[in-house]
Parts: sequence; C-alpha cells; structure tokens
Amino acid sequence: MCGIVGAVAERNVTAILLEGLKRLEYRGYDSAGVALFTNAGKLERMRRPGKVSELEQALAGEPLVGRLGIAHTRWATHGAPCERNAHPHFSGDLAVVHNGIIENHEVLREQLKALGYVFTSDTDTEVIAHLLNHKLKDHNDLTVALKATVKELHGAYGLAVISASQPDRLVAARSGSPLVIGLGLGENFLASDQLALRQVTDRFMYLEEGDIAEIRRESVQIWDVDGRTVEREAVQYRDGAEAADKGEFRHFMLKEIHEQPAVVQRTLEGRLSQNQVLVNAFGPQAAELFAKVRNVQIVACGTSYHAGMVARYWLEELAGIPCQVEVASEFRYRKVVVQPDTLFVTISQSGETADTLAALRNAKELGFLGSLAICNVSISSLVRESDLTLLTQAGREIGVASTKAFTTQLVGLLLLTLSLGQVRGTLAEGVEATLVEELRRLPTRLGEALAMDSTVEKVAELFADKNHTLFLGRGAQYPVAMEGSLKLKEISYIHAEAYPAGELKHGPLALVDDDMPVVTVAPNNELLEKLKSNLQEVRARGGQLIVFADEKAGMTNGEGTHVINMPHIHDTLSPILYTIPLQLLSYYVAVLKGTDVDQPRNLAKSVTVE
Repeated sequence: MCGIVGAVAERNVTAILLEGLKRLEYRGYDSAGVALFTNAGKLERMRRPGKVSELEQALAGEPLVGRLGIAHTRWATHGAPCERNAHPHFSGDLAVVHNGIIENHEVLREQLKALGYVFTSDTDTEVIAHLLNHKLKDHNDLTVALKATVKELHGAYGLAVISASQPDRLVAARSGSPLVIGLGLGENFLASDQLALRQVTDRFMYLEEGDIAEIRRESVQIWDVDGRTVEREAVQYRDGAEAADKGEFRHFMLKEIHEQPAVVQRTLEGRLSQNQVLVNAFGPQAAELFAKVRNVQIVACGTSYHAGMVARYWLEELAGIPCQVEVASEFRYRKVVVQPDTLFVTISQSGETADTLAALRNAKELGFLGSLAICNVSISSLVRESDLTLLTQAGREIGVASTKAFTTQLVGLLLLTLSLGQVRGTLAEGVEATLVEELRRLPTRLGEALAMDSTVEKVAELFADKNHTLFLGRGAQYPVAMEGSLKLKEISYIHAEAYPAGELKHGPLALVDDDMPVVTVAPNNELLEKLKSNLQEVRARGGQLIVFADEKAGMTNGEGTHVINMPHIHDTLSPILYTIPLQLLSYYVAVLKGTDVDQPRNLAKSVTVE
C-alpha cells in the first residue's frame, strides 16, 4: 500500500505534505516524492528512493515553495523502488499520484505509445498521467478530463492530480482505495488516511466508492459513480486519539478487538476488483511467480502460526496446493527436504521475530521458488528481505496479546489462496467471485460479532473460579480453537489446551469434569453433526460446554450447555468471524481474574531474540 497527501492553501504547503508523508510511512517506504505548483509559476517535483527522511533532506537543500501540491510515499508494485518509478508522475503540465493497481495498464500503455507518449517509468501510474493528459486536450477542464479518464481504468485506484494550467484546484478519484478530504478555513487537504492530516485539521469528509472530487481553497465538490453531484458528511474528531490512546476503552486489547471491522476493511482496500483479487497486490512479479507454485511452506510463530494453520485448509481445499505449516523455531533447526517449486511464506505482526527471520534467511539457501511475507510493518526486516509482500493494515497494535493483527493476517492469507488459485486456474467455477463478495461483507459481519460483547462478558463469569479449560474445533476451526486457547492462557493465566474435537476420545476426555469448561466453535458446515456427537461425550462426563454456534446450526441451551448464537457466514470465512468471541472471552476472563491485560507477565510484543 502507498500513501497520498495533497493540499491547496494560501500558505506554503511543503511542510504539511512532508509531515503527512511521515505519518503515512507505515503504508510504504520504497520511495517518496512531492510535486508543487511553485511560487515561480510552474510545476516542480522532488523524488527520492528510500524513506521520507531522504526526501526531506533533499528538500532542505533545494526547497520547493508552493500553495498547491501533492505527495506520495510508495510501496512498489509495478517497477523497482527507484527515483524514476517514484511518484508523482508527470505528463505535460500535470502531476499524478496513485494508490492501487491498474489491471489494464499494459493495453493502455500500447495505445498511448501509438499516440506518441513516451514512458520514463515502469509503473502503471504513468499510464494514468498520460491518459489524463490526452483527455485534457479534448475537454480542457481537469475535473472533466479526470471523469473521462477513470472510465477507461480497470482495477483499484486512489488518485490525486494537479495541473499548472489550472492551479486553483486539486482533483481526486476513488475506486477500491481509500481517500479522505481534510477541511480547513480557506484551505483544504486530501490524504489516503486521516492520520496524515491530523496536524492541520480535525474535520474530515470520506470519499465513497466511485467518487470524483474537486478540491479548492474555499470549496469541495463531489460527484458519485453515476456523475451526480453529492454531499458527503463532514466528521469532526475532537479528542485527537490515535493508536497510543485507549479512548473510551478500558484496555488497549479491547480497543484493538473493536477496531477489527475497520482494519479488515483497510486490508481489503485496493486489493479487490469487481470479482477477483488483484494479484499484483503481492508485488510486480507475483503473477509470474505464482504461476510456478506447486507447493507452499508456511513458517511462523505464536498467533501467526495459527493463522498459517487456517491457511493450510484454504490452500488445499480451494486452490488445490499442498501446504506445510511449521513453527519457525523448529523449522530453522532441522534438515528440510524442499519440494520442487515451493513458495516460502512467512507471517509476522512485527516483521522482526527472530526465529521467523532466521527461517527466512535459511530458506534462501535451501532452493525455495521464492519468498512471501505477510506482515504489518512495512519497514521491517522480514518485508525488506522477502521477494513478495502483502502488508496487513492492522495499524499499531499495543496490547501484547495479538488480536487485530491475527484477523488481518487471515484476510491476507485468504487473498493469497485466491490469487494462487486464480493464476494457476485451480479454483472451482464461481468460487473467487463468491468469496470476493463475501469478503466485502466481512467487516459488517465482524461488527455483528462485536455486538455480542455483553453476552460474552456474561459467559466469562463461568470461568471466574476455574484454572483449566479445553478448546475444541474441527477442520479450519481447530486452529481457531488453538488461538482461543493461547489468548486465554496469555492474559488470564488459566491453563488452556486446544484439540481437534475428534481427538477427545483419544486421551483429553480423561480431563473432563465439572471444573473443566470446554469451549467449542461450531459453524454450520459438513462437520457439524460429528461435532455434536463429540460434545455429547463431554456432557456425558459432566463437562460444562460453552458453544459458539452458527445461528442456523440448531443448537440450544441445556443443562451444562451454554450456546451463543453467531451470525451466519460463508464457511470459508468462518475462522475469521469465530475468532472475535474467543478474543472477547479471554479479555473478560482476564478482567475478572484481575490480571494485567495489556502487559501480561513474562511476555513481550515483538520477540526479537531467539
């Protein structure tokens, strides 16, 4: 993902643009650039590879001063991270910055070359700049030209454009990649995240899918996807709360649990077309590499390992690709036999986990086809050292027990599964379109699960005097049970174990009595009836059952059985949804136990030592 900042004002906006880029650097660090209509009456730019500090240093030596400007910090998709591929891109007297991926850029590039346009970069963004330049010749109005341009773009984009010939405005377009307008007095701003603009305004207007905006010093005008003039609600943020502020929540963990609909939405932004995953979201060489993949090896630690375990079910069932999942600390110290054409996938919140990093470095010597990191931190070692990357958009996670990082990892892994199946042609007909639609609905479903907060809080009272717990699941819900078990032990210090439900009779059933609560996740799938039989085994031994069940599963409360009905969801996405109540359960049990929820004993957020 990349970051966009724009401004139109009566003062010099260079410092505003730079500060905005610094706040967006979590979205990409490959290169940064700025373009301004300067006080000299011309369009000028400065671009540098590397972090925003490199651009800032360059501008200190060669200042650009102007009242209209756009800026960008890049995470490379098309073209290597170098100055000529850095944004903004010019065509004639206009400059463009872009987030997202233009799927039909190759076709448009050939058409524009035939019209005499010369390309100086490898990016898909330069296609937009030249196409807009061409449309401007016909329409002679920047906003009208942008409306005509986006009609020919396929894919995802957030666009910001300025032109020396019309220096009174900044124009923008959104399709699949977020943009927000910051409202000031006699000045207005644009960014891909309101975080970039909090230093200059607390009033924001969020563009919706398909919107076109014309932003001037004294006005903002917006057209919707059908070309109708519309008004978007202006939202004011009064408290200035950012990631380091708990806001209305008692603990960071609870805050981060409740952020999951929003961060899942951010993780999906710019990565879905109408009915497909945009494969280039994983990097410019992703499609070529994915076409060769015959096996997948996933390596991770802790919560990230559980995400990988879920992905194994998806990869083998949906994409038809054999998958192995291993704890990084074990993988790095054993002799590994690498299957031909195996993609090596690492998963980490911080990107600095010592064992996972060591496993990646070891893998480079073992003959893997290539490496892919699914990570939350763009400037981390894991990201820098991997061939391909998908950045989750969880934002800063302060609570030691991972919550929102886990669910965004799952979303990223499902995107990977669909991308591999798409490129290799192994997905069943209609599967990708169905799951893309379900992914669009996922944030709403997560919100529905979070609405069960008070119900789960009440259930947590059953654990007030307990010291041991079993978690059960079948299929892809078994790793979800493992994650629920880990959360409970991490922050409440209750001894918890997870098992596949079918393994109960092979040993764990000996532990079951009325002092051993058994927590079960029960979506409505082909394993439901078998799971019900497993639960009867628990009740026959006097065990207390807490069942998170699909509302259509037909399970009811009874003596020793507490059923919490979950919103119905497509079975493939159920591991993501069923994670939410298990997080809430562990949180409320920990509160009852009086433990330090955000900083549990003996643990650290990022394990950077072996």
